Amino acid sequence: MQHTLVRDIAKYDGQEVLLKGWCHNFRSSGSIFFLQFRDGSGRLQAVISKKEVSEETWNACQSLSIEASVEVEGLVKAEPRAPSGYEIQAKAVRVVALPTEEFPIGKKEHGVEFLMDIRHLWLRSSRQEAILRVRDEIEFAMREFMHERGFTLTDSPIFTPNAVEGTTDLFEVKYFDDKAYLSQSGQLYLEATSAALGKTYCFGPTFRSEKSKTRRHLTEFWMLEAEAAYMDYAENMQLQEDMVVHIVKKVLANRREDLKTLERDTAPLEAVVAGGFPRVHYDEAIAQLQKLGSDVKWGDDLGADDETILTQQYDKPIFIHHYPVEVKAFYMKPDPENPKQVLNNDMLAPEGYGEIIGGSQRIDDLKLLEERIAQHGLPKEAFEWYLDIRRYGSVPHSGFGIGLERTVAWICKLPHVRETIPFARLLNRLNP
Repeated sequence: MQHTLVRDIAKYDGQEVLLKGWCHNFRSSGSIFFLQFRDGSGRLQAVISKKEVSEETWNACQSLSIEASVEVEGLVKAEPRAPSGYEIQAKAVRVVALPTEEFPIGKKEHGVEFLMDIRHLWLRSSRQEAILRVRDEIEFAMREFMHERGFTLTDSPIFTPNAVEGTTDLFEVKYFDDKAYLSQSGQLYLEATSAALGKTYCFGPTFRSEKSKTRRHLTEFWMLEAEAAYMDYAENMQLQEDMVVHIVKKVLANRREDLKTLERDTAPLEAVVAGGFPRVHYDEAIAQLQKLGSDVKWGDDLGADDETILTQQYDKPIFIHHYPVEVKAFYMKPDPENPKQVLNNDMLAPEGYGEIIGGSQRIDDLKLLEERIAQHGLPKEAFEWYLDIRRYGSVPHSGFGIGLERTVAWICKLPHVRETIPFARLLNRLNP
């Protein structure tokens, strides 16, 4: 008998199939047993009639409890009232394993901390399944876009000997007889690989030891970073826009049912696929914020509240560009027409989700980069290899990093990033 997945059930209408998964829920009317079945790809109702199955199968159904693992054989039938449009008329149910204790997540409301403590079980809920399927779609779309645009994947190291943006938010680890840091970013390494291959990207875990408890922060998160030789900051912004449009299109095309499970209004996402993201100069952003009641001043970096206020004025992601030199990283190239500001951008997601991408054109002048390293109080010897990129065939180049979890949070419209990753690492959470 053909073993299939719930997500493919429509292909087998009128045929007998074998399903392997778990009992999500059940109810019985005495002579009819209704099994809510899940297999990770979707959910389906199996209907078992006492008079049409063996005594062994009926007894197996009576023994079931929540999250028992089961195999179900039966006939696939169209059922317009079912969420998937189908159900299965079961002919046999076999118990693979029964839980040894009552499943701890019931129908009652549970607190977030309780659910995070048993995250390994909470992942089995329909909501968490949907989020992780959307995450998978987004991650695949990111890689697909990079491949289509001719970028080569060149993974960057997780152990690094120095900081990218200062040492205040680094995790220090013992490295044999020396010390190392968990990577904040693969960018510096990408600048080296892009000088070899032209256009490169990396996608991996990054670590920030910021003591932050906001809904946007994790201490371990995943980030795709891209770098391209001979790309200026304007081309860099367009590349970022094109990527986000591609991601949202893919999610809308392939994950609508999951968005429906999450009760996500897709109208705001539909607006994104048209592109045309506004470009807002930092000076204009400060003026807007002041008019809207913020006490932000020129020269300040934008905080989460300021980002939220700004994004509420637009129905698409927006770029804020040309931040002051003083509030941005040492490697960002100053604007030749106004050296007090850099050729950079942050992309802010709509609906109050704030920054999901940071990018910039990099300094390609050796002397200026040496000056900036000194101004930031960074040890020059640790960056000699990075300076070599400017010593041997320096070219204009730009890049960006997009945070996977923040992107998932926005597209799914989640209240906190802790649900965007299977096992969140937070200031106060290292388990499970």
